[in-house]
Amino acid sequence: MLHSDLAIQVKGVTKRFRIYGEKNFTLKEKILYAGRTKHKEFLALENVSIDIKRGMTVGLIGVNGSGKSTLLKIISRILYPDSGEVIVSGRVSSLLELGAGFHPEFTGLENIYLNGSLMGFTKKELNKRIDEIIEFSELGEFIHEPIRGYSSGMYMRLAFSIATLIKPDILLLDEVLAVGDASFQKKCINKMKELRNENRTIVLVTHDSSAVKEICDQAVLLNRSRIEDIGDVDKVLKKYKEIYTK
Repeated sequence: MLHSDLAIQVKGVTKRFRIYGEKNFTLKEKILYAGRTKHKEFLALENVSIDIKRGMTVGLIGVNGSGKSTLLKIISRILYPDSGEVIVSGRVSSLLELGAGFHPEFTGLENIYLNGSLMGFTKKELNKRIDEIIEFSELGEFIHEPIRGYSSGMYMRLAFSIATLIKPDILLLDEVLAVGDASFQKKCINKMKELRNENRTIVLVTHDSSAVKEICDQAVLLNRSRIEDIGDVDKVLKKYKEIYTK
């Protein structure tokens, strides 16, 4: 059971992936590996535990391959741990991969309703927010065009607008600030600050140290699949810089 002041609790989570190599070509290999394919295991997360309090904005940082995105996907229940557990309290909205949850043949407008319904909102609830979502996205008339023709920046505008303007209890974001122009990135940061002030919980994966400093209450440094440091933003960023520059 989750303590009342916690939004997310990650308890001893370990996650492995199987990495498959080349196919078996020789007769010897086909006999030796009959019915099974050679593979090696990649340990993405090892015994990771974090408590995230309600209303906190937390930055997950670390070099590529350290397990940040895997952890975010486990929290959002896209992936499941091999061991350990994650307990989440509240309605979750996530922006983990551009285009995820979108139908390419649907218009931007149709995809707002599609995503909203997948998050558990009724059409009536979405109708109350639709104008605000479209205005925030700044897509103009493109909102009526199939999104198969959208650029990555347009995808991000639409996805971020949906994810934030439905007012989730918990918002999970993966490298959302890496796409789009500077003015919209600033707009995203301001929206995250607004959500933080409304006591909503945000977990952000990013390589942008300045964004972590600006909006995060706490930082978590992942290194080689484990938590290297957690706590004060400046302290954790200093540790991150030391690891990154080695």
